[in-house]
Amino acid sequence: MKFSCEKSAFLDAISIASRAVSTKSTIAILEGLRLTATDTLTLSGYDLSMGIRTQVDADVLEPGEIVLSAKLLGDIVRKLPNDVVYVETDDKLLTTIKCGRSVFNLVASASDDFPAMPEVNAACEIPMHEKVLKSMINQTVFAVSDNQAKPIHTGCLFQLTDGKLTVVAVDGFRLSIRREMLENAPAEDMKFVVPGTALREIERILHEDGDSVATVCPGEKHILFALGKTTLVCRLIDGEFLNYNAAIPASFEYTVTADTRELIPCLERVSLLVSEKLKNPVRITFDASVMKMTCITAVGKSYDECAINGSVDPLEIGFNSRYLLDALRACSDDTIQRYHPDRGRKVHLPRPACEVESRCVRFRFRASLLSSMHF
Repeated sequence: MKFSCEKSAFLDAISIASRAVSTKSTIAILEGLRLTATDTLTLSGYDLSMGIRTQVDADVLEPGEIVLSAKLLGDIVRKLPNDVVYVETDDKLLTTIKCGRSVFNLVASASDDFPAMPEVNAACEIPMHEKVLKSMINQTVFAVSDNQAKPIHTGCLFQLTDGKLTVVAVDGFRLSIRREMLENAPAEDMKFVVPGTALREIERILHEDGDSVATVCPGEKHILFALGKTTLVCRLIDGEFLNYNAAIPASFEYTVTADTRELIPCLERVSLLVSEKLKNPVRITFDASVMKMTCITAVGKSYDECAINGSVDPLEIGFNSRYLLDALRACSDDTIQRYHPDRGRKVHLPRPACEVESRCVRFRFRASLLSSMHF
């Protein structure tokens, strides 16, 4: 095998493919990247649960395929000068990497033992702009559960109905929902749950700018995301996802609007007294046109306030500040609307909700003063 390519492009491809490489595995080859040189250069990483394959433009003089340590290869290429990188492997798998005056000789592994990524036989494809998919993941994945006791909630539900894609995440304390009408959605309705770990990697790979299109290809057991020159494959999560519609009140008694550019710094300041050992809630009091925030812990007391628009009778609610900040930081708009359920109506989750109206993003939080009920 013999090829050359620009250092920056090579390093980008290594960084992307390495996201699916096992850092600590009893199977040594899973800690490596498979380099396949044909007409182009393809780098693959696979940890048996998620696989990433990405292509990079290269001048291939001799085709071939080897496996190199992902960490070592990344460390080497990262330190090379900004020039063309030359890679050559002989019949004994001795691999030489040259760039400028730097030369490295590494012993590669044969690719025969590298596991093949699963083939995804998708019945249909869901095309959408990369920036839309990135936004939908960003505004929901923060609420994915890390509790393996309920594996189904360690991923996001993707539900396609009448051309509208809904992404939902829940962790037992909060619920996040993002909806988007798709231009070229398939006619059939479907739903599937994608692991949160895979979605976080997809979010990092996706671009925010431009009109690049990503394609989501759900299969029976696995799902494939085609992201330009990069392909990610992972296993879907089996199980029955929460009936999230039953958890959202149909009507609300109060509506208030706040500027997130003012609200987030206020909440961050008040939360400075909260730590892993001191997990007291932040108490928010809605009083006329002001949202008053207070936090009392063993080390002291903090107070701040933020202006709001809307009429509310005096009302006090306790929040986990981290949950609230996660939702506010995921908002793409400068203003949010906060809704309070009708007091006379019984709901499964007697907690406030906030919604970014123009994006149809809804976040629900457990108000510690009201209930200890889980989803």
